Amino acid sequence: MNAEILMNVTPTETRVAVVENGVLQEIVIERANHRGIVGNIYKGKIVRVLPGMQAAFVDIGLERAAFIHAAEIGNGDSNTPINQLVHQGQSLVVQVTKDPIGTKGARLTTQLAIPSRYLVYMPGADHVGVSQRIEDDEERDRLKVLVNQCMEQEGLTGEAGFILRTAAEGVGEDEILADTRYLRRLWRKLEERIKEFTPPAQIYDELPLSQRALRDFVRPEIEKILIDSRETSQKMASFTEQYMPEIEEKLEYYPGPRPIFELNSVEDEIQRALERKVPLKSGGYLVIDQTEAMTTIDVNTGGFVGRRNLEETIFKTNLEAATAIGRQVRLRNLGGIIILDFIDMIDTEHQRQVLRMLEKVLEKDHAKTKISGVSELGLVEMTRKRTRESLEHMLMEPCTACDGRGSVKTAETICYEIFREILREERAYEAGTYLVLASQQVVDRLLDEDSDGLADLEAFIGKAIKLQVESLYTQDQYDIVLQ
Repeated sequence: MNAEILMNVTPTETRVAVVENGVLQEIVIERANHRGIVGNIYKGKIVRVLPGMQAAFVDIGLERAAFIHAAEIGNGDSNTPINQLVHQGQSLVVQVTKDPIGTKGARLTTQLAIPSRYLVYMPGADHVGVSQRIEDDEERDRLKVLVNQCMEQEGLTGEAGFILRTAAEGVGEDEILADTRYLRRLWRKLEERIKEFTPPAQIYDELPLSQRALRDFVRPEIEKILIDSRETSQKMASFTEQYMPEIEEKLEYYPGPRPIFELNSVEDEIQRALERKVPLKSGGYLVIDQTEAMTTIDVNTGGFVGRRNLEETIFKTNLEAATAIGRQVRLRNLGGIIILDFIDMIDTEHQRQVLRMLEKVLEKDHAKTKISGVSELGLVEMTRKRTRESLEHMLMEPCTACDGRGSVKTAETICYEIFREILREERAYEAGTYLVLASQQVVDRLLDEDSDGLADLEAFIGKAIKLQVESLYTQDQYDIVLQ
């Protein structure tokens, strides 16, 4: 597989695109005026304990208090009453696991995890884990032995735990030892800051997106990392020389005349990822709707007709849809509960193959996903770990014309509302004439299809009704002025 990472850097924004075989698979955006805080460590202060919810609010210095559940405090025992774990006014060292999203504050844990290239350091833990994506049992055992040897050598046995990241597959003792030493030094510095600072205070700041992308997205199949900022490429060269020398040769400054995101049509793909409808090559399509509670993805056959029968058409459309869904979930960064409404399949073998295809495409996803079987209603439920806002929530805002509903009242509906409002005002007030201010579409309808109704209303109340177009009004806005 041919894969590369493209980085578009400006003083106000950094955008990182992961492109596989010429197709955009993932886009991450970080803006200077509101950087994400996932991974940051704070010394916070408990401001409110909620026994009924087994949770507490923590002031970490943000606009809104952050939220921590009992299961995320100490050893993760959610059965212990929250008021036995923490009390109001108590200091607490916490790490952000989810950015503030919408009206919700950040989510926190006291189970700290500090990542490096190959390892995740967990102070206070006592176990060594291996990424599930490293499937070979011999390799998993080899890596565990390596880490235990390095921990013993650095005097960390019993003090901390480690998780071996996917990138650690195939690396040797020198690399693991270097990462172990780096994380140990970093934690010693953080311990000093924890003792020194009074809450609320930030103890540890996650890497900026440009460096985080190197740590988290670079895999063996990544052939090139193109950066369109000379200053950033120099910083990244220094970063890789110190921490990731094996990928230094993949870094490349891009001074080309075309904007870097015009390569592989990345800019166009971002725009398409904001649309509700996703066309499939077969003629079918997906409809993706995001709500606060969940995301729904509906699969439709569209104009696709199979060669043999309806069941074949449905099966092929669902297989193609499963592949497209895997990509769209990553690209749009959809999180939380996702309901997939595949076209109903009678054949259980077809259902199994579609689910297997979905699982296969989601294996590339760095976010944790879980998929259920096909329910009695023919729906597939899945969850995907949400750590930051989706692409739509980051780049879009609710429509002011429709209050985020995605639809507006028809001109006909508004005309009838105007008629009712004039009748109501005629009963309540004494007016000589009525002036209706409305959008062009509504005024056009009042002068055309509903002109008879307007004339009847004038005759009924015995007064003139004047019309005036307000170009700035949306279709469902109107005012009635008494004259």
